Amino acid sequence: MLRTLFNNKKVFIPFIMAGHPSMETTRDALHVLSKAHVDVIELGVPFSDPVADGVVNQRAATDALKQGTTLSSILHLVQSVRLAGVTTPIILFSYFNPILAFGLDAFARDAKAKGVDGVLVVDLPPEEGVAFYTQLKNQGLDVILLMSPTTNTCRFELFQGIDPAFIYYISRRAVTGMQKALPEPLHDDITAIKRHFPDHPIAVGFGISTTEQAHDVAQFADGVVVGSALVNTLEKEDLSAFQRQVVRFIAAVQSRGAHDAD
Repeated sequence: MLRTLFNNKKVFIPFIMAGHPSMETTRDALHVLSKAHVDVIELGVPFSDPVADGVVNQRAATDALKQGTTLSSILHLVQSVRLAGVTTPIILFSYFNPILAFGLDAFARDAKAKGVDGVLVVDLPPEEGVAFYTQLKNQGLDVILLMSPTTNTCRFELFQGIDPAFIYYISRRAVTGMQKALPEPLHDDITAIKRHFPDHPIAVGFGISTTEQAHDVAQFADGVVVGSALVNTLEKEDLSAFQRQVVRFIAAVQSRGAHDAD
């Protein structure tokens, strides 16, 4: 289970968009992330109406769709990197519509068969997703649930009933994207949630864009998710720059080195 990755360590979770800037680059980036020994890879499934995403990830999704990236091609990509030796856990970060179009039964079966470890459905809340989340878990796939500063504590029982591998906490009341500073209440928010979910790791994402921010979040969260900054580097620079950036984030999250802002 993905939950065991959080035992006695801080977990770094990089996000990249499948098919951006090309499927070949995505494949190469997955190998880079694996060789850098990241803990988990979050692989985005592009969608035409990514309401939870900021400008960087929206652009990445649009470009990936223009190139013909589909959920089927992403599953085949995962299968190919597994056959090539990538063992790092991979989570699909998707909206529900592509999965629904693929077919719920077929997705749960194929995702597991091709090497996916977990699924995070951005727009499928616990109230509406119990049956599908149960279906995923029955196939041996982990479920990750989103929680935000606006999540009411009366809903916590629903989260606990689904028993996610970990909770992905949205750091701010906004879409994904890079930000200059972390929200001031973030530390207190995570502390409060941990009192309700003592057995569930809490990873924080949305807006963490510098190594300094990642280091600071890792002081009180169990995991740190970085997306837009890495997606932006893959788009504007090259794999060498991407690799260097990943290594810096790992060091910052796991306190193995300096955490200079970049």
